[in-house]
Order: sequence, then C-alpha cells, then structure tokens
Amino acid sequence: MPLTSGDLDYVREFVRSASAIVLDNKDYLIEARLATLAMADGHESLINLMIALREERGDRPLHRKVVDALTTNETSFFRDMHPFEAIRKTILPELIERNRARKTLRIWSAACSAGQEPLSLAMTIAQHFPETGDWQVQILATDLSDEMLAHARAGRYSQIEVNRGLPAPMLVRFFEERAGGWQVSSNLLRMIRYERFNLVEPWPPRAPFDLILLRNVMIYFDVTVKRDILSKMAATLNASGYLLLGAAETPAGLVEDFEIVTIGRTSVSRKKVSVRGNQV
Repeated sequence: MPLTSGDLDYVREFVRSASAIVLDNKDYLIEARLATLAMADGHESLINLMIALREERGDRPLHRKVVDALTTNETSFFRDMHPFEAIRKTILPELIERNRARKTLRIWSAACSAGQEPLSLAMTIAQHFPETGDWQVQILATDLSDEMLAHARAGRYSQIEVNRGLPAPMLVRFFEERAGGWQVSSNLLRMIRYERFNLVEPWPPRAPFDLILLRNVMIYFDVTVKRDILSKMAATLNASGYLLLGAAETPAGLVEDFEIVTIGRTSVSRKKVSVRGNQV
C-alpha cells in the first residue's frame, strides 16, 4: 500500500529538518528506500513503519535510520578521476611546499560515505609523496550516516567495491585479501579519523584545514543552507586553502570568499587571501 500524501510530507519535513536535504518531487525514491528499510528492520509494511515513526520518542533511532536510507551514498575510489589528478599534480605539491617548515597537512573529507574518498586521499599521499612520511598528516572523514561510518571504520570492501576505481597496484600495496573481500592496511587507516557530523548542526571548533572535499552534496540543499555551509567552509580553511565541490556545484553567486581556479579538467575553489581563516 503506497504512502499517503500526509506520510510523505511527514518524511520530507523531518528529513529536511535533520539534514537540510530537500526531497521535493521524489515520492518514488522515498517509497522505494523506505520499503527496503521496513523489510530490513522487521516491519510488516510501509504503513507499520510509518506508525512506528510517528510513535517514536526520545533518541529516535528509527528516524535516524530513515535519514540514512534517504541519503544518497553513491561513491567509489578516485571518483571521477580528474579531481584526484588535480590533487596529485597541483594541489598537494603546492600544499606540501607551503607547509614544509611545520610538516603538517590537514584534509577534510566532509561527506565520506563508506570511506572510499578519504582512503583515496591517503593512498595518494602515501604513494606519491613519501617525503611526508615523518609529517603529521591528518585526514578527517565525516558523514551523517552511522551505517556508512561503520563500514568506513572497518576498512573492509567487497570485490565489487574495489573494482570501482581502485587501480590494481594500489589494491596490491594497500589491501589484503580476506575471505572474498579486501581489508585496507592498518597503516592507511591510521591516517584517517572518522567522525559523525551533520553539516547543518552546530560546528565544533577545529584547527584550519589545507584542503576540504565536499563533493556532490550541495546539490541537495536550498540556497540559504548552501550559503551558510560555504561561509563556514571558508572560515575553517587556511589562507589560500582549497575547497573541492562536485562538478555541478560552485560557490559563485553564493559567497565571495573563494576564487575559481581551473586545474586541468577540474574547477576548484581557492580561498581568497583577504578572507581570514577563523576556526569554526
């Protein structure tokens, strides 16, 4: 039995309130994802799931599961390739030269999903920039999905997952085959700190980052939320730090804190020198 318009409005409203994700005109996606969740969570039907949602109080774990289910978690290793070429060929060499005296490098993967993006960054640094071996390299990887973060922290990926974008030499070097799956090396995982974080909730104090990746996320937010997040991203970047958004995303027309720089086939946002990097 399909959800009523009232049920759909209820789901859209609390998902938007919890995550700022806009689900207008996505009734089919809501019903399809929630039907899968209802079956996995032991509810007899979508209607029973909705009854449980409306009756839930307190910490509301079922509401969090619904937000997780309706969050797009499409990802792969070295996704879209060209941004990672820009990182390897231009951005990281520039940041390493700039930070050579203090030997630190701070990167934030701000919507890490199942962990492929921060691992791609860690592998790039380990393979192509061995001079950072005695540096303090910190990769913060955040997501609002507890399920995706658990997957990322475990560092275990299926054959299908590693087939999506991971070069064979890196698979051999950084992963160990275990019972039909692949386990990432502990040395690589130690470069990454995984943390649950919702971009629309209050931001904790953080030391400034040299590079932030927030790719293919802004397209789900309205203009007001985009402006707020971009302003906070600028404030938590070091001077001339870089922000990488998705190919269809840009800060242009929303905030004035960035200049657009073209590197190869990728457009990246660099913080303007005149913008002060306050911790947020």
